[in-house]
Amino acid sequence: MDENKTKPTIMSVRAFLEACTEEARRTDAKTLAKLMQRVTGNKPAMWGSSIIGFDSYHYTYQSGREGDMPIVGFSPRKAAIVLYGTIGFDGAEALLAKLGKHTTGKGCLYIKKLADVDMKVLETLLEKAVAATRARHAKQA
Repeated sequence: MDENKTKPTIMSVRAFLEACTEEARRTDAKTLAKLMQRVTGNKPAMWGSSIIGFDSYHYTYQSGREGDMPIVGFSPRKAAIVLYGTIGFDGAEALLAKLGKHTTGKGCLYIKKLADVDMKVLETLLEKAVAATRARHAKQA
């Protein structure tokens, strides 16, 4: 079985954010990092070479493949900021309808710029997504 490419690294989140060449994207990424840190209560970590993730959970598929993933995360890509772990829970559609300008696909939320969305709705979306993922993947005592 192939090894999961998305795993925590020792890369610096701060250095990665500072390397964003577009100032507006860098500012939005820093804002989003602070928001996700506040919502999760966890500091950011680089997952792979381009995803900033917060907290983690362990998964095992029926196929036997398993690994760890951040509970929520994002990547400030050129075309849009991609948010991971934010839309796969009951009630997400209602919040997405109030969010503002965005697109979704393959379990991801795409936002061109944070000014296009309602930040309170985004925060609520993150809070509910984190709670749902933590409940679904509760760590065994």
